[in-house]
Amino acid sequence: MFATPEQFAAANKAAVESLLTLANTALASAERVAALNLNTARSVLEDGVSNTKALLGAKDVQEVISVQATLAQPNVEKAVAYSRSVYEISAQTQEEFAKVLESQFTEFQKTVAGLLDKAAKSAPAGSDVAVAAVKSAIAAANSAFDSMNKAAKQVAEIAEANVAAATNATVKAVGATAAAGKKKAA
Repeated sequence: MFATPEQFAAANKAAVESLLTLANTALASAERVAALNLNTARSVLEDGVSNTKALLGAKDVQEVISVQATLAQPNVEKAVAYSRSVYEISAQTQEEFAKVLESQFTEFQKTVAGLLDKAAKSAPAGSDVAVAAVKSAIAAANSAFDSMNKAAKQVAEIAEANVAAATNATVKAVGATAAAGKKKAA
């Protein structure tokens, strides 16, 4: 497949660079998730202490119910924000991976096309039909890859829209429940 040792070395170098890019992307993503988790744990601890103090300061059952209703909305909003952040990190990581893989596939296509052209030039007479069939198969594979890539992007966009809609609906529902709880307590 490779005509010279230099071509083989260049292909290996490109493969190693791609793997390093993927590894760095994965590590950066893990770092972002770890930082998010640490900040979330710190916030949960601080909120827990604050919420406990607020509940212990209540003078009667009605005030406890009112405090609980007040605390529900911010807690749900924080949980939703955390989920959204995790989703964004994973979506960005997937996008970076897709870019690298797409680049590799494009490079592979160019290499195969070049090799096919060389093979066609040195092929014996009468092999035009076989070369045309191989070119047709490669074109079909490229078309299928492009279609799958477009479909995957559309699915990701739809999933993102659905996550946003579900998140907003959850926050609104909890807000309505908390408001109803406050009215009952009053």
